Amino acid sequence: MEHLHLAAEEDDLYSGYNDYNPTFDSEELDNDAGFQQAVRTSHGRRPPMTAKFPGTAIGGRALGTSFGVESSFGCESRLLKSRMPMASSMGRPMTGAVQDGAARPMTAVRAAGYSSAMTRGSTFDPLGQSKGPAPPLEGKSEDTPDEKVKILEKKVNDLIEESCLAHGLGDLQLSLDRAKEAGRKERALVRQREQSGNADHINLDLTYSVLFNLATQYANNDMYAEALNTYQVIVKNKMFSNAGRLKVNMANIHFKQKNYPKAIKLYRMALDQISNSHKEMRIKIMQNIGVVFIRMGQYSDAITSFEHIMSECPNIKTGFNLILCYYAIGDRERMKKAFQKLICVPLGIDEEDKYIPPNDDTHANLVIEAIKNDKLHQMERERKALAEKFIMTSAKLIAPAIEVTFAAGFDWCVDMVKSSQYVELANDLEINKAITYLRQRDFNQLEAVETLKTFEKKDSRVKSAAATNLSFLYFLEKDYDQADRYADLAMTADRYNPAALINKGNTVFVKKDYEKAAEFYKEALRNDSSCTEALYNLGLTYKRLGRLEESLDCFLKLHAILRNSAQVMWQLANLFEMLEDPHQAIEWLMQLITVTPTDPQVLAKLGELYDSEGDKSQAFQYYQESFRYFPSNIDVIEWLGAYYIDTQFCEKAIQYFERATLIQPTQVKWQLMVASCYRRSGNYQKALETYKDIHRKFPENVECLRFLVRLCTDMGMKEVQDYATKLKKVEKMKEIREQRVKSAREGSARGTRREGSASSEVDIKADSGHSSHGTSAKGERLSAKMRALPGSNEPYEASSQRDIDASYVDPLGAPMERPKTAAKKRNEEDEFADEELGDDLLPE
Repeated sequence: MEHLHLAAEEDDLYSGYNDYNPTFDSEELDNDAGFQQAVRTSHGRRPPMTAKFPGTAIGGRALGTSFGVESSFGCESRLLKSRMPMASSMGRPMTGAVQDGAARPMTAVRAAGYSSAMTRGSTFDPLGQSKGPAPPLEGKSEDTPDEKVKILEKKVNDLIEESCLAHGLGDLQLSLDRAKEAGRKERALVRQREQSGNADHINLDLTYSVLFNLATQYANNDMYAEALNTYQVIVKNKMFSNAGRLKVNMANIHFKQKNYPKAIKLYRMALDQISNSHKEMRIKIMQNIGVVFIRMGQYSDAITSFEHIMSECPNIKTGFNLILCYYAIGDRERMKKAFQKLICVPLGIDEEDKYIPPNDDTHANLVIEAIKNDKLHQMERERKALAEKFIMTSAKLIAPAIEVTFAAGFDWCVDMVKSSQYVELANDLEINKAITYLRQRDFNQLEAVETLKTFEKKDSRVKSAAATNLSFLYFLEKDYDQADRYADLAMTADRYNPAALINKGNTVFVKKDYEKAAEFYKEALRNDSSCTEALYNLGLTYKRLGRLEESLDCFLKLHAILRNSAQVMWQLANLFEMLEDPHQAIEWLMQLITVTPTDPQVLAKLGELYDSEGDKSQAFQYYQESFRYFPSNIDVIEWLGAYYIDTQFCEKAIQYFERATLIQPTQVKWQLMVASCYRRSGNYQKALETYKDIHRKFPENVECLRFLVRLCTDMGMKEVQDYATKLKKVEKMKEIREQRVKSAREGSARGTRREGSASSEVDIKADSGHSSHGTSAKGERLSAKMRALPGSNEPYEASSQRDIDASYVDPLGAPMERPKTAAKKRNEEDEFADEELGDDLLPE
């Protein structure tokens, strides 16, 4: 008893549970197998064995007594209430005796995890947490063949998934690399199975997925030959079920390669392998067959396919393609029938009325607000917009063909649309009818105007569209008052219509109220930030106001939207030139010629900028390119001729001045240039003939007579006296004219004098050039024996480059209104701005 430690009664909360002595339990002895065995045998009559220390009868191994056996069966139904060591019938100690100084618990006699007789130094630990954490689970060995196969399968599936994700992100090369790697891993997996003797258990689904993904990625990377080979491997393998459907993909590749007969063959083979239960797939394949027949120009075969589809499962795209085929063969009646079928195709979408919330039901309002812009409603709107687009396009296409006049055809289409589910499209067709009037070469504007005016009393959306087109029409006719009136009407009907605001700004712009015009353009941009016309016109307005930096910001923003717009690049180059940054201007013009490499005005402008920078060689290159594309630009011709004279190649300059003579035959200076080039090159006979021809055309030209007198004197010809006499008469008439101009100037009033001076200064300027050449001609006569022509006596050198530019007026309009010379830059820029402003005002 000294080895037992009982808990104090006052401290033990569970006292009394172990007070029951199991020795006196005789009710279950009949069911105790151990007790019954001891009774039947001599096991219970064995003499007690002495032991070194109190324990059981067998050395140090504890054997359960009959009580222990009983308690093992009844431990779940009751708890033993005492652990008092009681001697058995054999005199053996109980299993709860102390051994080696430690009290051993009785076997299966106490409740699981609890004993009131706490052992020395023990703690209450029913879950066994004091033993520390459980040992880690033993990992499976990867050396087994099955584990290796599973690991390889997981890697292959991961690679297929990575390939698909890379394709979804747009990285086609990465998706192809992952698909190839998956193919290599899958082949390694097959070899692994063969080595392990499981070749019959190949995962066909995994092999199919690898090959299909690889073929798809080949096709996405335009590697069509490899894709076809991979698809062929799948199709030829009979172990893959439904592999024949992949012939549709093979046909799509042949369609992209424009191998149409092969594509049709594969489509038909795929169609034969698909049962009638897959009706939707068969319809799609037949639609592809019809499209291929259209590409081949076999409209009759295409019509057969499309008619079958429209009879079985009609849809919008097939109906539109059927109308195109009928239009191609010119069958009017069948075009009408196809159009009627098209507008009767059910869209399968709900009415818009269900999205109108009722005012009294709060819960319904919340539900409608939640589904108003969900994915399903967006899909319905897209489907309806596509159907309306096809119907409008079909009506505009067949209207001129189904009736004698396009107006009658439009009226028939409008009547059909009004009787269909697309009633709201009738008004749009009427507006398109008016616009078609305007687009015809022999258009009748009165018809267009009358058609548009019929919409003034319609609903606000239609009224705004019609008024916008009317405003634009009157603006093109330069009837700015009517344009302003209809622009106001369009704004009243729909204040948020950006096209109406732009038209209103244009009418104010032409009245030179640039500040107000800028406000309308800004409002249009606030309503529609992507309105490029408003942004372009705002840039032009700031340019007129002299706010070049703000104008530059507008065109830079516009360039970010329209990357390849030649007009925007030109405006940017022009603005940098006005800001005195020629290097940036050259950079933008270099970008511009990548978009329009054959534009002569851009090339000429580059030549002008390089010339102003002193780079004559680059200027010559671009002027030469400009002349090659447009050989009638006088500015370019004049610069090239002057360049060859400066470089002492007068013979090459002759062809340019002769072309200028053909362009401007009434300008005597070009012919004088030709004669001067002949004289500089030493061809005096040809120069003399040229001067004589000029004298016949312009007998009063003093410059020509002076050179004729000089050449005849140098060559010893008899006509020198006649030309000298004519020269004196012309000079005398010139003096008389100058005296008359001088007297008229002195006697006129101040206002009249100002007007008269403007005209006389031109004559004086021209005559002053002639008089300067007269003095130089005298100097040449004094040195006639030298047979040389001093450079200072040339008519080209007597008049500077600036004088030539100022006296030149180009009678031909350039193909693009752009600034050409520094003297005319500002005026021509304004003209170009007006032209671009009108071009951008196309109706939405």
